[in-house]
Amino acid sequence: MNAQKPRTPGPEAAEKVLEAAAGLLASGGVDAVSTRAVAAAAGVQPPVIYRQFGDKQGLLDAVTGYVLQSYLQDKRGAALTDDPVQDFRDSWDLHVGFGLTHPDCYILAYVQDRPGKMPVLARESLEILHRLVSRIGDRGLLKMSVKRAVQVTHAAGLGYVLAQIRVPPEDRDPELSFITRENTIAAIVTDRPRQAPPSDLPGRAVALREALRANSNGTLTAGEKAMMAEWLDRLADRPAG
Repeated sequence: MNAQKPRTPGPEAAEKVLEAAAGLLASGGVDAVSTRAVAAAAGVQPPVIYRQFGDKQGLLDAVTGYVLQSYLQDKRGAALTDDPVQDFRDSWDLHVGFGLTHPDCYILAYVQDRPGKMPVLARESLEILHRLVSRIGDRGLLKMSVKRAVQVTHAAGLGYVLAQIRVPPEDRDPELSFITRENTIAAIVTDRPRQAPPSDLPGRAVALREALRANSNGTLTAGEKAMMAEWLDRLADRPAG
């Protein structure tokens, strides 16, 4: 008689588990997302979870991605305008809104207990931010390199959301996100006209760097483009004065 192979949980069982885990995460935080509690809420046996997700960390990673999906769908689907700075503002507001309405998921996604690792979908949100900042750079409106501007924005947004998560919703200052957002824009975006004067070396370097990134006509080799990109990033991040 042939021994029966263990059945692999189907997509419906996995969906039930993720829905149940997301509900427990929202209502009780990370501590509520135990294998036993999720199995009971999903109406499955604990071995189903182990076969599908491995250990509890695998389950937490999966549910983080599951909840992030809706946020990223909104970001991917956001219509871009001819004003890249306003698009940046809209993206900031979307990010803050997600963080404050899904605090436990936000912490799982962006505050890792394993340094240097970030869920794939959280990395995708940073890639979207990079594209938004690059559009500002394309206009010659950045005070620094795109890479540094993304780092400044990410640090400001992450710090703001984490600080506000600790504050009871009824005690939050509704103007604080606006203030932090506009201060971030003031730090990375120049208020000079689009046609910058010759002395605006950082702004011109950023614009040329983004033009170089978008160029694919083969005029320069990959090595030449990498070297020029490094030089332009240095010029873009040069202190003013």
